[in-house]
Amino acid sequence: MKLLREWLSPEQLQSFDRHGHFDIVGSETATRYRIHVGTALNIEQLKENGRPFCAWCVVPKGELVAGDVMLAQKIALETNERATLSVAIRYAGARSRRMFDG
Repeated sequence: MKLLREWLSPEQLQSFDRHGHFDIVGSETATRYRIHVGTALNIEQLKENGRPFCAWCVVPKGELVAGDVMLAQKIALETNERATLSVAIRYAGARSRRMFDG
């Protein structure tokens, strides 16, 4: 988690400390994603209004701790979004049914 925290912007770090997640912007589409603490199925794609649209599962190879997985996800989506999503699995509502309301 220490390494992840060093890579977060002040705004991302504040969100992470308060809510257990931070937002990033995809490199090619400018889509907003929210990365939650976890190692799988922890990425939400957000609508323009900030509400969750769907969830993504993309995990680097190896048995990594949550902070390392989240940092890899952040870097991958911010630098090569399309390639990252091409190997990710999309879920319509697997993280939480209520997160997809509205």
